[in-house]
Order: sequence, then structure tokens, then C-alpha cells
Amino acid sequence: MAGRAALLLCAVWLLAQGLSAQIVKVVLNDTIQPITKELIDRTIDHAAEQHSQAVLIELSTPGGLVDSTREIIQKILASPVPVIVYVAPSGARAASAGFYILESADIAAMAPATNTGAAHPVVLGGDDKLDPVMKQKIENDSAAFMRSFVSKRGRNLEVAESAVRQSKSFTDDEALRLKLIDLIARDEQDLLKQLDGRTVTRFDGSKVVLHTANQAIEEERMSLKQRILDTLMDPNIAFILFAVGALALYAEFNHPGAVVPGVVGVIFILLAVFALNMLPLRYESVALIVLAFVLFALEAKFVTHGVLSIGGIVALTLGGLLLVDGPVPEMRVRWATALGVSVPLGVITAVLMTLAVRARRRKSIIGPQGLVGATGTARTALNPEGKVFIAGELWNAVAQSEVPLGESVRVRAVHGLVLDVEPTGASAHRANH
Repeated sequence: MAGRAALLLCAVWLLAQGLSAQIVKVVLNDTIQPITKELIDRTIDHAAEQHSQAVLIELSTPGGLVDSTREIIQKILASPVPVIVYVAPSGARAASAGFYILESADIAAMAPATNTGAAHPVVLGGDDKLDPVMKQKIENDSAAFMRSFVSKRGRNLEVAESAVRQSKSFTDDEALRLKLIDLIARDEQDLLKQLDGRTVTRFDGSKVVLHTANQAIEEERMSLKQRILDTLMDPNIAFILFAVGALALYAEFNHPGAVVPGVVGVIFILLAVFALNMLPLRYESVALIVLAFVLFALEAKFVTHGVLSIGGIVALTLGGLLLVDGPVPEMRVRWATALGVSVPLGVITAVLMTLAVRARRRKSIIGPQGLVGATGTARTALNPEGKVFIAGELWNAVAQSEVPLGESVRVRAVHGLVLDVEPTGASAHRANH
């Protein structure tokens, strides 16, 4: 019995080892930003907890933020589990920040018809804002960062640095020939088959033999929170939320007590501020957006026949386009989004403001003051006082000239509950002559 129990325990242990020795995979097909970093952190931590054979990062990205890229690479270099970065599927790219991540991996691989490189640092705000010395410092810092891990990975240091300093890009065949990557694989199964039994030298100098063939693959996906945040991190979404939120708040200010526009406006504005706080924001663009709404308000007040409205639309469009100073086009507001939001929003805001101003200027039609200008009939002779019938009611009235019974009268003013009237019929004609 004891021998059977020992065999059973041994079998359970071997089964557990087999189950834990799997591949944890994560797919990155977006820009590199804080949510990407959070997802990779969770993936590597999960793989380490269950002692997986490797982490597989399937990568396709145009680039992203420098800070997020550095934090991701720090996590990869410190990972207790070997990390494989695979640029896939065919047609994908690992440009800019993606090239750094590819080169930092224990195993760098690419699918056919993919490319990588173009890793020159992009200065937020534009290179023209920096003097040559500062630009050189940034470039040297990025090149040194690349050298710090490429040399220990046994890859071509000079070629990797040329992607930083000269923005060179490489196809999969060129990257393999120049020793920037370790292999080219048709697909995921081909990749794992080629890696099976390969000895990998880790960043700390230790050696690990990979057992990747026929291993179970567990894909790590974004949580609901991460999917929401990833969507908000799109500058186009953030700009739309900000603009719509501002319009909703304006509607609430003009219709106090409506509640719904105010609640929606506050939520949209807070979501936009949260997203923009995580992106490279230009505060000058925020000032342009505020200026746009000021111009819309002035158009309603001074009626410039659309001149201020056009100026507001231009300011809102430019503010949207320049709102996020992303290092790659995918992290900036698109022309279509800026125009698609600015023109309708400008027209709607100008119309709403015009209606609000006109409503404030319109005279009251409720209560006694609403009777000014109304016409009625004298129910008694006015000499100068008497009774008139106006708006379905009988009023005390006074006239500056005699008004006979039955004469038509018009209200000139209201003094308490007494109407100041004037004749509009034959009496008015005789008074004029």
C-alpha cells in the first residue's frame, strides 16, 4: 500500500510539473503605452508563478511612449521566465519602441514579410524646439540604452545602434542575416518547434534549455478594466469625450436642473482628463480649445455673421490636432476626427448660445408686463379712467385722452394693476388731427 501511495504521489507531482511547464502568451497589436506595460507585467508575473517554460509576446506595433517602453524592457530583463518576442503575423512590424522590446528578449523572432527598426527617438513637441546639444544628448541616451542589453543578448550591436541613430529599418531576412534576431518562423507552432531543446543564455548569465514543443499555450488577455483604459488611451476617443463633455456641461448651464447633461458632461470630462493625463499632453492645445468655446459664446453675443464661429472651429480643430504630442502618428488625433468633431460642435454650440441669448433678451409674456402692446376694448368711457377688456380679463385703465365706450385701445404700460392705454381707432385719428 505504501508503495502504491508513493507511486501515486509521484504521478501527481509529474502531472503537476507537466501542467505548469506551459507557454504563457500575450498578443500586443497596438501602441506601447501604460496599459501595454501593465498587461506585460501581469503576463510575466503569471508565468513566473506557475513556473512556465517561457513567455511568448506576439508583437505588432508602430511604436509608443519611451517611459512605458523602458519599464517593459526592465520587466523582460528581470523576468525569471525566458521571454520570446515574435513579430507576427506576416505584414506586422516592430517599429520604434517595438524594436527595443524585440532586441531585449531572450529569443527574438520574426515571421516572414515583417519588418523592424526605425528606432530613432522622437522628441515630444518637435525637434525644432530643442537645441542641437540637447537633441544629441537624447540620441546618445537612447543609443546607450540599446547597447546596455543588446550586447548581453549576443546580437549585432553596431547594426542595432544604427536603427537608433540613423532610423534604419530591416526586413525579417535582413534582421536574421545581420544577427538582430535569432530565427524566422512561419507561425507559432513552427517557432516553438524550432526553439525546442535550444539552450538560452539569460540576461544574468545563467543558461536554460527550452522545452517548447507540444506545450500547452495559455493566452493572457486584457481584463475589462484594461480594455476600457486601452480604449480611452486612444487620443481620438479622449478628444471626442472632452468635446462632447464640454457641450453637455454648456447645455446644463443653460438649462439648470436638467441633471442628465450635467452628469454626462462631468463623467465625459473626467474620463478624458484621466486618459490625457497618461498621454503626452500639450497644454497650449487645451488653451486653444477653451478659446474656441469663448469665440462661440462671443458669436452669439455680438452676431458677427459667422466670423467668430469660423475662428472657433479653426481653434478647436487645431487644438484637437495638437492636443496629444505622440511619438508616432497612431498616438495623435487624426484630421478626420478633429474636423468631424469641431465643425458639428461649433455649429451646435453657436446655435445653442444664440438661442439662449435671444431667450434672455425676449420680453416677458407672463404676468402684467406681458400685456404691454396688447389690444382690447373700452368697456366704459375713459375720461381719463375707466374699464377695458384685454386678454380675457377686465382691467382698470387710464388714458391721456378721452376714449369713448367700445373704442379699441392698446396697452402702453402697466402700473401695478392699472393699465396705461391709448386709443387705436377713431379717437386716435381725431387726436392726431
